[in-house]
Amino acid sequence: MPLSGKDRASLRAEAHHLTPLVHVGQYGLSPTVVQSLDDALRTHELVKVQLGRNADVTAKDAAGELAAATGATVIQVIGKTATLYRENPELPRKRGDPPPWRT
Repeated sequence: MPLSGKDRASLRAEAHHLTPLVHVGQYGLSPTVVQSLDDALRTHELVKVQLGRNADVTAKDAAGELAAATGATVIQVIGKTATLYRENPELPRKRGDPPPWRT
């Protein structure tokens, strides 16, 4: 289900304070990068990805490819940083708990 503009704006605001959990280096979008992003999305749902200066792909293209590979949604791309979101219904949630990316 696609995110509404309001949901996307809310996630962008949340992502502002996050540090990148996944880094794309000189080897580009390797299976290892996709796996580590998949793991990060499973536990955090909202993840920033930082592209290195030597990455041979644009941030927008990388974000699109990573989103397709992991079933995530691209929230935003600014400079060499992309923010992706994928909800994990299996994460335990209690009313009033902070979202998983804040823990």
